[in-house]
Amino acid sequence: MYFGDDVPAVDAAEVPDGAYLLDVREQYEWDAGHAPEAVHIPMGELSDRAAEIPRDREILVVCRSGMRSAQVTVALNQAGWSARNVDGGMKRWAEAGRPLDGHTDAPPHVA
Repeated sequence: MYFGDDVPAVDAAEVPDGAYLLDVREQYEWDAGHAPEAVHIPMGELSDRAAEIPRDREILVVCRSGMRSAQVTVALNQAGWSARNVDGGMKRWAEAGRPLDGHTDAPPHVA
């Protein structure tokens, strides 16, 4: 599925400090490496946990490469949130030298 220019986006290297960063990857991906201030709600849990996502600020949505997060961005915007996709996802985040935290014995990395 290609979303083209219809999805508002920001490059991973340009995500501002203090942004609400919603990571929609699976648990194993999150555990391997994630942005330190990100909020983790896997894509499959969003409908049950939507009340946890603030409506009073912009939501920046990230996944591994930007495809799942683009789907979530579209859905959030259609449901009344203000959301932008993080282009390139966590792969681009790591390439840009942005910080990663992890929850495994291995060094943080993008899974």
